[in-house]
Amino acid sequence: MRVLLVEDDRLIGSGVEDGLIEAGMTVDWACDGKHAQLALETTPYDLVVLDLGLPRMSGTELLDWIRKRRDHTPVLVMTARDTVADRVSGLSAGADDYLGKPFDLTELIARCRALVRRSQGRGTDTIEYGDLLVDPERLTVIRGSERIALSSRECALLVELLANQGRPLSRTRLQDSLYGWNEEIESNAIEVHISNLRKKLGAQLIRTIRGVGYVVEKAT
Repeated sequence: MRVLLVEDDRLIGSGVEDGLIEAGMTVDWACDGKHAQLALETTPYDLVVLDLGLPRMSGTELLDWIRKRRDHTPVLVMTARDTVADRVSGLSAGADDYLGKPFDLTELIARCRALVRRSQGRGTDTIEYGDLLVDPERLTVIRGSERIALSSRECALLVELLANQGRPLSRTRLQDSLYGWNEEIESNAIEVHISNLRKKLGAQLIRTIRGVGYVVEKAT
């Protein structure tokens, strides 16, 4: 799950960034509205966590721009403006959820997961595929009575493929979902994660389409 965090307060932004990363998410942090706008023009995100009081371009203006370009990425607004009128205004402008400051980090993480889950048409965090039950929060896959541990990158890659069953994803697309702006990426990182998943879950789970990318076939 790749998240765009838009927050100009360094202390709050740093804490939220650390918490989301600890929860297994990939985070890009923009400190003003124009920077966030550029990020959204160039990078696909699963979720935007948006403060309203931003320099250069307000959060309200950015939200309006997102929806006018027919971008349906879920947006969670977090702001000190927490009156009923503010919440109604934010939700009417296209926000999917609204969290007033100060907030508990565990609640923010739970709301983030719920929004992405809803956008992917899932009712729970766990994902069923054949005889596999994937638990992204605990970084495990359960097959029968066997519990298989995954690294955070392996789990994120598996979830991305399962969320796009039947649709081949390129190496670049998978890198974008797993790695943020400031992270170094080894040239064969995706291939290594794919290899590890095949060793743990079976060689037939993920198919390579030469020159295109990787795919998990649609469940029947």
